[in-house]
Amino acid sequence: MEIQPFALERWMTTWETRVRYDLAESGIQPQAVEELLALEPDPEAALRGMLATRLGYSEARGTAELRELIAGLYREASPDDVLVTTGAIEANFLLCNVLLRPGDHVVAVYPAYQQLYSVPEAVGAEVSLWQLRRENGFRFDLDELRRLVTPRTRLIVVNTPHNPTGATLSQAELEQIYAIAEQAGAWLLSDEAYRWLELPGREPLAGPARDLGPRAISVGTLSKPFGLPGLRIGWLVAPVEIATACWGLRDYITLSPGKLSDFLATVALRHRDRLIARAHAIAARNLATLERWIEEREGLIDWVPPRGGLLGLLRYHLDVPSRELADRLAAEASVMLAPGSAFGFEGHLRIGLGAEPGHFAEGLRVAATFLEDLATQRRPAR
Repeated sequence: MEIQPFALERWMTTWETRVRYDLAESGIQPQAVEELLALEPDPEAALRGMLATRLGYSEARGTAELRELIAGLYREASPDDVLVTTGAIEANFLLCNVLLRPGDHVVAVYPAYQQLYSVPEAVGAEVSLWQLRRENGFRFDLDELRRLVTPRTRLIVVNTPHNPTGATLSQAELEQIYAIAEQAGAWLLSDEAYRWLELPGREPLAGPARDLGPRAISVGTLSKPFGLPGLRIGWLVAPVEIATACWGLRDYITLSPGKLSDFLATVALRHRDRLIARAHAIAARNLATLERWIEEREGLIDWVPPRGGLLGLLRYHLDVPSRELADRLAAEASVMLAPGSAFGFEGHLRIGLGAEPGHFAEGLRVAATFLEDLATQRRPAR
């Protein structure tokens, strides 16, 4: 398999342990283990249970208890439809390798987390990019999707709420996409890493694709909405034969989830309403701060406001490539904002809404000083 370098991840690893203000982080502020265990009715008993866990291999598909909790997040899923994976990233990788063969045709939303189109290409599929465009407010154009689908289309890949724009699909739109996939005899793969993350004043989010029918597959994770990326727990929910095939392939990769991660993931899902409420509160506060920050910098920064999730694209009016600008922000101001070029959107920086609100506000203040100083040195792009 030949695969393209993962531009965003290579850039993130350059800076994420070196900067003071990581405003490029794509998930909600991470939880401490003690905060998670404090959600249990008897935190001390939960801690004793965790400390008593023997560190042998865990059940390969994820424990029955964890898979049952995940299945309960979908209308008619059973634990056998669930495979617990090393983050959503492993779920997507497994599905592309199980569902696709060289010469198949794939339609993938773009811009996107690069994996969603680079892995199908590496498998040997022909990939058509379904573009989200700034000029129409990063809306999903279903007529364009219909034009892209061919008799050879094997897979349609969507991501809602969307990384990096914050675009969302309505329930009616998702149902139409499923109908297009079903008519073409294709699978619908929905990356739902930002499920549950509604933003204040926005329209409701679509439900999970898996609820729509037998040709829909949902991918989820604890990383983004739950603030638990260090557990490396994600999942896929698919027809049992697909979930089983992915399990067989995963035998050659990571084999099983970590036992402690499985234990803590079970705790998290038992208390998901409280964790999601925490995420909503953080994102809402940071969104309000960011909206004021952008308003105060008219002519320097603007954006298409996200409709869901934790991410948005800031357009800056400086004649500087986004990779250069992001590197300078990190090196000189100790602020991370991801370069839009990693998503094919030059002239933009990706920002996340998940940081601790006081830290987020201070990071924006530092970034503003840097950008405003730079603006005095360069002629704004026209």
